[in-house]
Amino acid sequence: MELCDLAPHAIAAELGDRIKTARLNANLTQKALAKKAGVSLKAVTNGEKGKSTLESMIAILIALEITEQLNFFIPKQEISPVQLIKLKGKERKRAASPTKKKAQSKDIPTW
Repeated sequence: MELCDLAPHAIAAELGDRIKTARLNANLTQKALAKKAGVSLKAVTNGEKGKSTLESMIAILIALEITEQLNFFIPKQEISPVQLIKLKGKERKRAASPTKKKAQSKDIPTW
């Protein structure tokens, strides 16, 4: 299944299904996983539905010992060499706003 072809709610549901499969593979009940993760049972059930908070999801991943998967989920981003040269070695803090096309004086109607 290609996740890039799915809507956000469908991707969240797929991630929830994967969490559920990981829990079952670890032979844990939802209640046992909740206790191990330090979250509520509702947090686990919501996680398996793809409706979890980020912090609860991370706690569940830690309890399932699958946090290394996060490196594949969102790989660490490096600054491109071109950007580094433009920034003169400084770390980028903000994205640039799109350039606005300035109105030409002939484009401005006179009333």
